[in-house]
Amino acid sequence: MRSLEQIRDWPVRHAAAAVVARDGETETEGDFDRVFPLASVTKPLVAYAVLVAVEEGAVELDQPAGPPGSTVRHLLAHTSGLAFDTTEIQAAPGTRRIYSSAGFEVLASFVTEQTGIAFDEYLHDAVFEPLGMKGSVLAGPAGHAGRSTAADLARFAAELLDPRLISAQTHAEATSVQFPGLNGVLPGYGSQRPNDWGLGFEIRDGKTPHWTGSANSGETYGHFGQSGTFLWVDPASSLACLVLTDQNFGDWARAAWPPLSDAVIAEATIPRNTAVK
Repeated sequence: MRSLEQIRDWPVRHAAAAVVARDGETETEGDFDRVFPLASVTKPLVAYAVLVAVEEGAVELDQPAGPPGSTVRHLLAHTSGLAFDTTEIQAAPGTRRIYSSAGFEVLASFVTEQTGIAFDEYLHDAVFEPLGMKGSVLAGPAGHAGRSTAADLARFAAELLDPRLISAQTHAEATSVQFPGLNGVLPGYGSQRPNDWGLGFEIRDGKTPHWTGSANSGETYGHFGQSGTFLWVDPASSLACLVLTDQNFGDWARAAWPPLSDAVIAEATIPRNTAVK
């Protein structure tokens, strides 16, 4: 796919990218099997494991978890009131969108308490193993310590486009706005009014500036990470795009990522000759 060739000119040492279609076929660029740190792209994987736990009846979305008045749903949607990287309470649950990596650590601990299974093991058994994500691991805090390959994230993207591990209803809830109308700060991009999120997934809506492209639909959902990584899924085009690099997020990413996304959308009819196996 010609649009993916843009990563060859990025100011990074190593990069890998993929575009995944709804049927699971994938176009790639770069080292598809290289392991990269995911940073906050860890969160959608963690969220998906929590959603599997919901489907299994181990936890409930509206079950109390985290600070007083907070639930699993609040933690997943960054509305628990917890601070970014500590368990300090900065707001009442459901009143502000405070992006909280600490909230995902609290969430992982809660799932461990409810299941009796260490969360890294639960994530492996619930998501990595059934999707064949053999190069993926959670090597620390649930908010940011995932490591994976483009090949593995392409498998996860294919799952998001055509969910098998969770029901269509749970998937739809996870990728639709939770607690609509809340304002907040999107890390790296400043105040967003509103700052819409689903359950572990950021919802694009009409946000500007944004790390996806101007051609991405408002239904687009995903996440980016400070390690120079992103994953988005656009239901309107039935495509997903992911990029992994070893260069921390910064001005280079703000300049490079939207044009890549726009080019991918422009190539919506792609030659599909490389399948993820």
